[in-house]
Amino acid sequence: MIITTTPFIEGHPVKEYRGIVTGETIVGANFFKDIKASFTDFFGGRSSTYEKTLREAKDNAMNEMMQRAAQIGANGVIGVDLDYETVGAQGSMLMVTCSGTAVVL
Repeated sequence: MIITTTPFIEGHPVKEYRGIVTGETIVGANFFKDIKASFTDFFGGRSSTYEKTLREAKDNAMNEMMQRAAQIGANGVIGVDLDYETVGAQGSMLMVTCSGTAVVL
């Protein structure tokens, strides 16, 4: 399956539009991740713990979107948009959503 943020894929004309597909993931940061990240915040540098969590959330949302596209017979998703939000009490959870147009190439 071809996934892109662009509205078309060069060399692969769209034969059929199947509709909008989405993927969503909400993950919570646990107590231990927060403690480890607080050290990074205090001493400086990148928080590999949160970066890994963010990547996993994005990958899960993208995989869910691709599965939904495949279920409706698409072999590509164009115009993909990713959004990241914090939700929950004190913004303790991360929500990643993605959406795009499922197409047959």
